[in-house]
Amino acid sequence: MSDQVAAPLDAAAASDAAFARISSQPFPQDIFAAPQLRWAVIGCGVIANQMAQVMALAGRPLAGVANRTIEKAQTFAERYGVERVYESYDELYADPSIDAVYITTPHNTHITYLRQALAAGKHVLCEKSITLNSAELDEARALAHEHGVVLMDATTILHMPLYQELVRRMNTGEFGQMNLAQVNFGSFKEYGDLTNRFYNPKLAGGAMLDIGVYALSIARLFMASQPKELVSLANRSTTGVDQTSGFVTRNAEGQLGVFSLSLHSKQPKRAMISFDNCYIEATDYPRADHATIVWTSDGRREEVRAGEEGYALAYEIADLEAAVAGDADKLKLLDYAADVMEIMTRLRYEWGVYYPEEAELAAAAGVEAAGA
Repeated sequence: MSDQVAAPLDAAAASDAAFARISSQPFPQDIFAAPQLRWAVIGCGVIANQMAQVMALAGRPLAGVANRTIEKAQTFAERYGVERVYESYDELYADPSIDAVYITTPHNTHITYLRQALAAGKHVLCEKSITLNSAELDEARALAHEHGVVLMDATTILHMPLYQELVRRMNTGEFGQMNLAQVNFGSFKEYGDLTNRFYNPKLAGGAMLDIGVYALSIARLFMASQPKELVSLANRSTTGVDQTSGFVTRNAEGQLGVFSLSLHSKQPKRAMISFDNCYIEATDYPRADHATIVWTSDGRREEVRAGEEGYALAYEIADLEAAVAGDADKLKLLDYAADVMEIMTRLRYEWGVYYPEEAELAAAAGVEAAGA
């Protein structure tokens, strides 16, 4: 009988396992450094539960929760000691005691909540994919600027200490020129009912917005500029959303990104970032807390650790609070997210993948929106 431990089968199981590893430890005192904000969450799904768990562990229970179904919000509040359940989203937005809102609902609903929360003067952390497309993100950024609040993308890669440390070292010149990123992400989602979230165009399904955002984000962090050249192929599911794809990107500096995504074939979540002097390999990279550097000159392997996977949601909260306090590096994270969103939007449209909310754009392109 093998003594090897099987990897968790899905992201939720992996997150549960990561949280179990840290749940009995004292909460690190160096995660939250900026002035504390009062937070509310919109939605009561997996991510909202993870946020509530880690905030409770930090001794910072949520101040409020709003959900489409108030009964779920009440159950959520009782479970995590949330101070207040709002009977409507408008009631949340109108509450002057709430400083920041975390939006955890499906992709295609984000822009509605973003418009309302930002216009109400709330800082917003929004779950990936932050919007459906670049036009929506441009609108949200303009609203944040108009109302003097911070908007932040919750894609974990932008917030994990591991990548912040590796980018810091890259910027010193230690690694040499970055040349190539090779990034895989494959999940196996059962076909079964093809109207489930992953394949449902009415819930903005498809591999690009669900997992491609991670692959593109890690590559973009290590690139000198946004890739402008794109070459790609994709297969669509019977519901019209992208299911499997391969694409290559190149920026003005000649740095290449090579990506493969699938919603119906398991493959390792592996990122390989190659430089003149070394390459970095990170597995299970969306919330990675360790990576390996292999040095070109002598083949030496260096193990790098920073942060802890189980605190992923805490790092997101801390980064928004730091941005509100004026941290320029944290404020700049949305620029990376915007670059990634532009690439995702271009690729989807090249593949003819338009969501019902994009029906007018689809008609102008001479195609039918998925799920229309």
